[in-house]
Amino acid sequence: MRTQIERKTVRELVLEMPLAARIFEDLGIDYCCGGEKALVDACADAKVKIGDVISALAKAQSVPADRDWRNAALSELAQHIVERHHSFTREEIERLVPLISKVVSAHGTNHPELLQLESLFRDLAQELTAHMAKEEQVLFPYIAEMERAANNKRPLPRATFGTVQNPVRMMVLEHDSSGGILHELRRLANGYVPPPDSCAAYQALYGALEAFEKDLHNHIHLENNILFPRCLELEMASLETRVGACRYA
Repeated sequence: MRTQIERKTVRELVLEMPLAARIFEDLGIDYCCGGEKALVDACADAKVKIGDVISALAKAQSVPADRDWRNAALSELAQHIVERHHSFTREEIERLVPLISKVVSAHGTNHPELLQLESLFRDLAQELTAHMAKEEQVLFPYIAEMERAANNKRPLPRATFGTVQNPVRMMVLEHDSSGGILHELRRLANGYVPPPDSCAAYQALYGALEAFEKDLHNHIHLENNILFPRCLELEMASLETRVGACRYA
């Protein structure tokens, strides 16, 4: 049984057990952008003991799970992502940009890494703002149209981008970019452990950045591991059904 769990990908484990995301988050195991790695490899990368992780997963199985989004309507999942994660991301960007500037002004001389941290976060904020707009204005509405068409046994709606694989591929690449920036932010911030001379604002900043990271990890997980694979499967099934119908017409 242990060998079977070790060989499962991090993505598979989080899909089977949503609470695994919390465990992986606490241990620094990448379950969103790096979700295709086998658990044993992910543990090695995070420098944690595979036995400890398996024990934690076993304990989590007795705890009531969070909402399982694997069987929810795609439109409902997309709406949840927008209302929960996109809203949080926008609100925190608006709050954190001036907070980082404040901390840099007070501590930048003694902690020059803050200057780079500020620049990286601004890059991330700009990237995420454009990314979320594309999802809300183009991709998510199209996914909802696809789902309605499939439910009503109608042909898929036409799209300027061709197959839905194209925008999904672009969104995943942008997720990878955001994940890389998150990793670098954590490195610069020493794992979000404030230095001894930090003030209350400095400490609040690091706490907020860590919370921002955790929410974005879950946000990306819901898209990369659930929403996008399911919408690709829906498109493929709809196309196969249409081809089959034409063949026997």
